[in-house]
Amino acid sequence: MPETDHRALPATRASMLSNLLARQDLDRLPQRVQRAIDSHDARSEVLVRMLQLAVVAVFGALYALSPKTDAGTAFSPVPYVLAAYAVFTIAGLALAVRYKLPDFVVYAMTFVDIGLLMAMIWSFHIQYQQPPSFYLKAPTLLYVFIFIALRALRFQARFVVAAGIAAILGWATLVGYAVVIGAEHMMVTRNFVTYMTTNSILIGAEFDKIITILSVTLILALAVRRGRGLLIEAVSEQMAARELSRFFDPGVAGHIRDAESEISAGEGVTRNAAVLNIDIRGFTSLAAKMDPSHVVRVLSVYHDRIVPIVRHNGGTIDKFMGDGIMASFGTSADDTPFAANALRAIDEIVEEIARWKLESGDKGGFDPATINMAVASGEIVFGAVGSNERLEFTVIGPAVNLSAKLEKFNKELGSTALATAELLQVARRQGYSSERAIEQRDVAVPGTSGSIAIARLY
Repeated sequence: MPETDHRALPATRASMLSNLLARQDLDRLPQRVQRAIDSHDARSEVLVRMLQLAVVAVFGALYALSPKTDAGTAFSPVPYVLAAYAVFTIAGLALAVRYKLPDFVVYAMTFVDIGLLMAMIWSFHIQYQQPPSFYLKAPTLLYVFIFIALRALRFQARFVVAAGIAAILGWATLVGYAVVIGAEHMMVTRNFVTYMTTNSILIGAEFDKIITILSVTLILALAVRRGRGLLIEAVSEQMAARELSRFFDPGVAGHIRDAESEISAGEGVTRNAAVLNIDIRGFTSLAAKMDPSHVVRVLSVYHDRIVPIVRHNGGTIDKFMGDGIMASFGTSADDTPFAANALRAIDEIVEEIARWKLESGDKGGFDPATINMAVASGEIVFGAVGSNERLEFTVIGPAVNLSAKLEKFNKELGSTALATAELLQVARRQGYSSERAIEQRDVAVPGTSGSIAIARLY
């Protein structure tokens, strides 16, 4: 049987304690994650102070309502200790609301909290003119567990340990004081019945209280240590998800988030939907004459004006292709008026283009009126393509290709926005109406077979 190195046991215990007291390393995390965790800590400290203020209120209410024993003393210290604790708690709350408290301040406030509680317990024997051992029977000691538990709200084990150490030191001091002062009256006993029925002191009972405080502290500290790790992981993932969501359309992000199982390449759903393609006519040649930084600014303004309109009308941005935008309507949810929503989006985009042209004039060499659109509808597949290491959500189907070809056909017709006649009929059944007369005709669109009935929207 292998020999046990008993010298390693104290080192192991010391290592466990140092791990509990250590500040979990945040330096390797991005600054935005550190700021989010620091903000959580600051809010937690405010919550701790508010709950402690509630505890003070409960203390005060219980003392005010409890019957007073006339012990023949002219001095009642309990109200003064309660008042001091209330003032200290309110001051701590004010500081926590206005500032991010440094760790040493939190430690100091924790020891003062426990110290004031112990001072109140100690004052009981003066209040009622009893020997010091009298306060050892006070159930008020149970409130130390509240203070230790409150420190767990910070999700930092070292503050829980600090509260536990303060409580142990405080109670050990009170026990030592009672033993020393009561020694001449033989207050220490080994008889449990005598302990329970008199003001005698049973050292074993007081040791049990200290062991209980220590056990609760360590259990809570271990739980908080694990919880802190989960908090850091959760905040990190939340921040990462928030940043990644900016690269995904909200509808796609929601589909990924609500999926029952991990999404794999090749998974998709078939739906009747509309596909809208938006493009700036002649932008490639125009961009070649513009400063690159100006090109980026134009595209940024273009996206900022167009994309919110698409999303406001229930559209999902499928992809950006330079100056091109492809969006779908009715892919991320069933039973939506996809055709009507697509035409309403086109109407609003045309109005926005007119506003943009008035605001920009001829500055910068870019004319917003060169923005063209086309929309087609039909049965499409909405799903994930690529490999399992790199996935992309997209729409696939004849309507996707037809919409792209119709958008290019705007140049030949001199139009701004086209739709298939079939989509226009569906949109009208879905509640879409227009005061304008919409021209419809059959045309031969390059890249398609036969003629197609189209509607010239603008």
